[in-house]
Amino acid sequence: MSDMLERLARTIAARKGADPDSSWTAKLLAEGPEKCAEKFGEEAVEAVIEAVKGDQAGLRAEAADVLYHLLVMLAARDVAFEDVLAELERREGISGIAEKASR
Repeated sequence: MSDMLERLARTIAARKGADPDSSWTAKLLAEGPEKCAEKFGEEAVEAVIEAVKGDQAGLRAEAADVLYHLLVMLAARDVAFEDVLAELERREGISGIAEKASR
């Protein structure tokens, strides 16, 4: 499952230096980390709206946008997707309550 996300993260990384006129991803990255974070937030709100409405197709589409924009935001701040996966692996099997208390 994460294979698709890993491929997408690699594609996003490859577009970092691309011409912003030729790639939406390059355009977002060229606008800076703050703009990438703003876009991620917008997509997250749209996903919440679809979830509240109960629109499965809409939520599916917005969830895909959220994942894409999350990866763009991570790339804008040079946070490797592999490091995020490693953090999830570190937390695996730990109660969410216990993990939160350890921070």
